[in-house]
Amino acid sequence: MIAVLLSTAVVSLAVLLIAFAIGAAKDEHKGVDVAWGLGFASVAVTAAALEPDRPMAWLVAALTVIWGVRLAVHIGRRGARHPGEDPRYAELLGRAKGSRTWYALRSVYLLQWISLWFVSLPVQVAAHYAPLNAFAVIGVAIWAVGLFFEAVGDAQLDRFRADPASKGKVLDSGLWRYTRHPNYFGDACVWWGLFALAALHWTGWLTVLSPMLMTWFLARKTGKPLMEKHLTGTRPGYAGYVARTSGFVPRPPRRLPG
Repeated sequence: MIAVLLSTAVVSLAVLLIAFAIGAAKDEHKGVDVAWGLGFASVAVTAAALEPDRPMAWLVAALTVIWGVRLAVHIGRRGARHPGEDPRYAELLGRAKGSRTWYALRSVYLLQWISLWFVSLPVQVAAHYAPLNAFAVIGVAIWAVGLFFEAVGDAQLDRFRADPASKGKVLDSGLWRYTRHPNYFGDACVWWGLFALAALHWTGWLTVLSPMLMTWFLARKTGKPLMEKHLTGTRPGYAGYVARTSGFVPRPPRRLPG
Protein backbone atom coordinates (compact mmCIF):
# COMPACT_ATOMS: atom_id res chain seq x y z
CA MET A 1 0.00 0.00 0.00
CA ILE A 2 2.91 2.35 0.71
CA ALA A 3 4.04 1.95 -2.89
CA VAL A 4 0.57 2.92 -4.10
CA LEU A 5 0.41 6.01 -1.88
CA LEU A 6 3.87 7.24 -2.87
CA SER A 7 3.43 6.53 -6.57
CA THR A 8 0.07 8.29 -6.81
CA ALA A 9 1.51 11.29 -4.96
CA VAL A 10 4.38 11.57 -7.44
CA VAL A 11 2.21 11.09 -10.53
CA SER A 12 -0.48 13.55 -9.45
CA LEU A 13 2.20 16.10 -8.52
CA ALA A 14 3.66 15.72 -12.01
CA VAL A 15 0.24 16.49 -13.54
CA LEU A 16 -0.10 19.67 -11.45
CA LEU A 17 3.48 20.78 -12.18
CA ILE A 18 2.90 20.38 -15.92
CA ALA A 19 -0.23 22.50 -15.55
CA PHE A 20 1.82 25.05 -13.59
CA ALA A 21 4.46 25.23 -16.31
CA ILE A 22 1.78 25.86 -18.93
CA GLY A 23 0.04 28.43 -16.75
CA ALA A 24 3.29 30.25 -15.97
CA ALA A 25 4.19 30.41 -19.65
CA LYS A 26 0.77 31.88 -20.50
CA ASP A 27 0.51 33.95 -17.30
CA GLU A 28 -2.96 32.44 -16.96
CA HIS A 29 -3.71 29.78 -14.37
CA LYS A 30 -7.30 28.70 -14.99
CA GLY A 31 -5.94 25.55 -16.63
CA VAL A 32 -5.38 24.12 -13.15
CA ASP A 33 -9.09 23.26 -13.13
CA VAL A 34 -8.54 21.01 -16.15
CA ALA A 35 -5.60 19.39 -14.37
CA TRP A 36 -7.86 18.72 -11.36
CA GLY A 37 -9.90 16.06 -13.18
CA LEU A 38 -6.87 14.66 -15.00
CA GLY A 39 -4.98 14.41 -11.72
CA PHE A 40 -7.63 12.14 -10.24
CA ALA A 41 -7.59 10.03 -13.39
CA SER A 42 -3.80 9.69 -13.12
CA VAL A 43 -4.10 8.56 -9.49
CA ALA A 44 -6.67 5.89 -10.37
CA VAL A 45 -4.71 4.53 -13.33
CA THR A 46 -1.47 4.45 -11.33
CA ALA A 47 -3.14 2.59 -8.44
CA ALA A 48 -4.67 0.06 -10.85
CA ALA A 49 -1.36 -0.45 -12.67
CA LEU A 50 0.25 -1.36 -9.33
CA GLU A 51 -2.58 -3.83 -8.59
CA PRO A 52 -3.04 -5.42 -12.04
CA ASP A 53 -4.62 -8.65 -10.75
CA ARG A 54 -7.35 -6.96 -8.66
CA PRO A 55 -10.68 -6.41 -10.49
CA MET A 56 -11.73 -3.71 -8.01
CA ALA A 57 -8.65 -1.68 -8.88
CA TRP A 58 -9.71 -1.54 -12.53
CA LEU A 59 -13.34 -0.83 -11.66
CA VAL A 60 -12.51 2.21 -9.53
CA ALA A 61 -9.97 3.29 -12.15
CA ALA A 62 -12.62 3.17 -14.89
CA LEU A 63 -15.15 5.10 -12.80
CA THR A 64 -12.61 7.74 -11.80
CA VAL A 65 -11.25 8.18 -15.32
CA ILE A 66 -14.76 8.58 -16.77
CA TRP A 67 -15.56 11.23 -14.19
CA GLY A 68 -12.19 13.00 -14.34
CA VAL A 69 -11.83 13.14 -18.12
CA ARG A 70 -15.43 14.31 -18.61
CA LEU A 71 -14.85 17.08 -16.07
CA ALA A 72 -11.55 18.11 -17.65
CA VAL A 73 -13.05 18.26 -21.15
CA HIS A 74 -16.07 20.22 -19.92
CA ILE A 75 -13.93 22.78 -18.07
CA GLY A 76 -11.48 23.02 -20.97
CA ARG A 77 -14.27 23.80 -23.43
CA ARG A 78 -15.82 26.32 -21.07
CA GLY A 79 -12.47 28.06 -20.62
CA ALA A 80 -11.95 28.23 -24.38
CA ARG A 81 -15.25 30.07 -24.76
CA HIS A 82 -14.18 32.68 -22.21
CA PRO A 83 -10.62 33.91 -22.93
CA GLY A 84 -8.62 35.41 -20.11
CA GLU A 85 -8.00 34.51 -16.50
CA ASP A 86 -10.70 33.03 -14.30
CA PRO A 87 -11.95 35.83 -11.98
CA ARG A 88 -11.39 33.61 -8.93
CA TYR A 89 -7.71 33.19 -9.71
CA ALA A 90 -7.32 36.81 -10.77
CA GLU A 91 -8.62 37.88 -7.36
CA LEU A 92 -6.44 35.36 -5.52
CA LEU A 93 -3.26 36.23 -7.40
CA GLY A 94 -3.97 39.91 -6.89
CA ARG A 95 -3.08 39.36 -3.24
CA ALA A 96 0.42 38.17 -4.09
CA LYS A 97 3.30 39.98 -2.44
CA GLY A 98 6.18 39.49 -4.80
CA SER A 99 6.13 37.03 -7.69
CA ARG A 100 2.61 36.11 -8.83
CA THR A 101 4.00 32.99 -10.48
CA TRP A 102 5.51 31.50 -7.32
CA TYR A 103 2.48 32.59 -5.33
CA ALA A 104 0.32 30.66 -7.81
CA LEU A 105 2.52 27.58 -7.36
CA ARG A 106 2.15 27.65 -3.58
CA SER A 107 -1.43 28.83 -3.20
CA VAL A 108 -3.09 27.17 -6.19
CA TYR A 109 -1.19 24.22 -7.63
CA LEU A 110 0.44 22.69 -4.55
CA LEU A 111 -2.67 23.24 -2.45
CA GLN A 112 -4.82 21.56 -5.08
CA TRP A 113 -2.31 18.70 -5.32
CA ILE A 114 -2.55 18.01 -1.60
CA SER A 115 -6.36 18.20 -1.72
CA LEU A 116 -6.51 15.96 -4.81
CA TRP A 117 -4.30 13.29 -3.29
CA PHE A 118 -6.24 13.29 -0.01
CA VAL A 119 -9.68 13.19 -1.66
CA SER A 120 -8.51 10.31 -3.88
CA LEU A 121 -7.62 8.07 -0.92
CA PRO A 122 -10.80 5.95 -1.29
CA VAL A 123 -9.74 5.11 -4.84
CA GLN A 124 -6.27 4.13 -3.70
CA VAL A 125 -7.49 2.03 -0.77
CA ALA A 126 -10.19 0.34 -2.87
CA ALA A 127 -7.59 -0.59 -5.47
CA HIS A 128 -5.39 -2.26 -2.87
CA TYR A 129 -7.84 -3.79 -0.40
CA ALA A 130 -11.52 -3.80 -1.42
CA PRO A 131 -13.08 -7.00 -2.79
CA LEU A 132 -15.28 -6.91 -5.88
CA ASN A 133 -18.55 -8.48 -4.75
CA ALA A 134 -22.31 -8.02 -5.14
CA PHE A 135 -22.36 -5.09 -2.70
CA ALA A 136 -20.22 -3.10 -5.13
CA VAL A 137 -23.40 -2.31 -7.05
CA ILE A 138 -24.34 0.12 -4.26
CA GLY A 139 -21.23 2.21 -4.75
CA VAL A 140 -21.54 2.10 -8.54
CA ALA A 141 -25.19 3.19 -8.29
CA ILE A 142 -24.30 6.20 -6.09
CA TRP A 143 -21.49 7.07 -8.51
CA ALA A 144 -23.89 6.81 -11.48
CA VAL A 145 -26.45 9.10 -9.84
CA GLY A 146 -23.67 11.60 -9.22
CA LEU A 147 -22.36 11.46 -12.78
CA PHE A 148 -25.91 11.92 -14.11
CA PHE A 149 -26.54 15.04 -12.02
CA GLU A 150 -23.13 16.49 -12.82
CA ALA A 151 -23.09 15.81 -16.56
CA VAL A 152 -26.74 16.65 -17.22
CA GLY A 153 -26.61 19.73 -15.00
CA ASP A 154 -23.52 21.00 -16.86
CA ALA A 155 -25.14 20.32 -20.25
CA GLN A 156 -28.34 22.15 -19.27
CA LEU A 157 -26.33 25.13 -18.04
CA ASP A 158 -24.27 25.22 -21.25
CA ARG A 159 -27.43 25.27 -23.39
CA PHE A 160 -28.92 28.00 -21.20
CA ARG A 161 -25.83 30.20 -21.46
CA ALA A 162 -25.59 29.69 -25.22
CA ASP A 163 -29.12 31.05 -25.74
CA PRO A 164 -29.03 34.87 -26.18
CA ALA A 165 -32.54 35.06 -24.74
CA SER A 166 -31.19 33.78 -21.40
CA LYS A 167 -28.94 36.78 -20.80
CA GLY A 168 -29.53 38.15 -17.31
CA LYS A 169 -31.97 35.38 -16.43
CA VAL A 170 -31.82 32.54 -13.92
CA LEU A 171 -31.82 28.88 -14.96
CA ASP A 172 -34.64 27.29 -12.95
CA SER A 173 -35.70 24.38 -15.16
CA GLY A 174 -34.51 20.81 -15.59
CA LEU A 175 -32.35 19.62 -12.71
CA TRP A 176 -31.85 23.25 -11.72
CA ARG A 177 -35.49 23.35 -10.64
CA TYR A 178 -34.71 20.94 -7.80
CA THR A 179 -31.28 22.13 -6.67
CA ARG A 180 -29.34 25.32 -7.30
CA HIS A 181 -26.20 23.25 -7.90
CA PRO A 182 -26.93 19.86 -9.53
CA ASN A 183 -23.36 19.67 -10.81
CA TYR A 184 -21.86 20.14 -7.34
CA PHE A 185 -24.33 17.71 -5.79
CA GLY A 186 -23.43 15.18 -8.47
CA ASP A 187 -19.71 15.68 -7.86
CA ALA A 188 -20.22 14.92 -4.16
CA CYS A 189 -22.23 11.77 -4.98
CA VAL A 190 -19.46 10.51 -7.26
CA TRP A 191 -17.00 10.59 -4.37
CA TRP A 192 -19.42 9.06 -1.88
CA GLY A 193 -19.95 6.26 -4.40
CA LEU A 194 -16.21 5.64 -4.68
CA PHE A 195 -15.96 5.71 -0.89
CA ALA A 196 -18.73 3.08 -0.72
CA LEU A 197 -16.56 0.82 -2.88
CA ALA A 198 -13.53 1.37 -0.65
CA ALA A 199 -15.71 0.65 2.40
CA LEU A 200 -16.22 -2.94 1.21
CA HIS A 201 -13.02 -3.51 3.18
CA TRP A 202 -12.70 -2.16 6.72
CA THR A 203 -9.70 -0.01 5.79
CA GLY A 204 -11.92 1.93 3.43
CA TRP A 205 -13.81 3.40 6.37
CA LEU A 206 -10.61 5.15 7.40
CA THR A 207 -10.93 7.33 4.28
CA VAL A 208 -14.35 8.77 5.17
CA LEU A 209 -12.82 12.24 5.62
CA SER A 210 -12.00 12.30 1.89
CA PRO A 211 -15.60 12.49 0.56
CA MET A 212 -16.47 14.69 3.53
CA LEU A 213 -13.74 17.15 2.49
CA MET A 214 -14.90 17.13 -1.14
CA THR A 215 -18.50 17.75 -0.07
CA TRP A 216 -17.39 20.57 2.23
CA PHE A 217 -15.43 22.22 -0.59
CA LEU A 218 -18.42 21.99 -2.94
CA ALA A 219 -21.17 23.00 -0.51
CA ARG A 220 -19.42 25.33 1.92
CA LYS A 221 -16.10 26.60 0.60
CA THR A 222 -15.10 27.02 -3.06
CA GLY A 223 -18.14 25.74 -4.95
CA LYS A 224 -21.61 26.87 -3.97
CA PRO A 225 -20.66 29.94 -1.84
CA LEU A 226 -18.43 31.56 -4.49
CA MET A 227 -20.92 30.95 -7.28
CA GLU A 228 -23.83 32.34 -5.29
CA LYS A 229 -21.80 35.36 -4.20
CA HIS A 230 -21.24 36.15 -7.87
CA LEU A 231 -24.87 35.59 -8.94
CA THR A 232 -26.63 37.33 -6.06
CA GLY A 233 -25.84 40.83 -7.27
CA THR A 234 -25.91 40.17 -11.02
CA ARG A 235 -29.11 38.19 -11.69
CA PRO A 236 -32.54 39.77 -11.17
CA GLY A 237 -34.82 37.17 -9.64
CA TYR A 238 -31.98 35.17 -8.13
CA ALA A 239 -33.14 35.91 -4.57
CA GLY A 240 -36.52 34.38 -5.36
CA TYR A 241 -34.82 31.37 -6.92
CA VAL A 242 -32.77 30.91 -3.75
CA ALA A 243 -35.89 31.17 -1.60
CA ARG A 244 -37.74 28.39 -3.40
CA THR A 245 -34.91 26.07 -4.50
CA SER A 246 -32.75 23.73 -2.44
CA GLY A 247 -29.16 24.84 -2.13
CA PHE A 248 -27.62 21.40 -2.59
CA VAL A 249 -29.61 18.19 -2.10
CA PRO A 250 -32.40 17.98 -4.73
CA ARG A 251 -36.02 18.35 -3.57
CA PRO A 252 -39.23 19.82 -5.00
CA PRO A 253 -39.23 23.64 -4.95
CA ARG A 254 -40.94 25.42 -2.09
CA ARG A 255 -44.27 27.11 -2.60
CA LEU A 256 -43.82 30.75 -1.68
CA PRO A 257 -46.64 33.02 -0.43
CA GLY A 258 -48.27 34.85 -3.33
